[in-house]
Amino acid sequence: MRAQVELIDLDLNIAIGTYNDGDVVPDKHVLDLNLSIDPALVLIDEDQMDRVFDYDPLIREIRLMAEEMHYETQERFITRIVDQCVKYSEIQSVEVFLRKSPVFGSSGELGVRLEADESDLTNLRTDG
Repeated sequence: MRAQVELIDLDLNIAIGTYNDGDVVPDKHVLDLNLSIDPALVLIDEDQMDRVFDYDPLIREIRLMAEEMHYETQERFITRIVDQCVKYSEIQSVEVFLRKSPVFGSSGELGVRLEADESDLTNLRTDG
């Protein structure tokens, strides 16, 4: 049995990259986040918040991080998201996919994806 919390197509208010005249400047950055959690946090016997994983604080923190500074790279923002996920013992693995558009003329998307499994998160928790 597997349980996941999925956030799909979150439009972020974020500035990423440095561009020269004539470069295509993306006007949209979108985040997908997939968190694996213990199924016991989904299969609950009572409808109470203390029985589930409360993902709202994580989402709020991601939105705040997006707005608090200019990033040179998508990779740095993804790293900061994973750093936040490490703080939650309920999260067993995480997949982050951040993409921007357009990348050519008025079309195309370009993204960076990172997957960290349970052992990766355990290592990050003990190293941090």
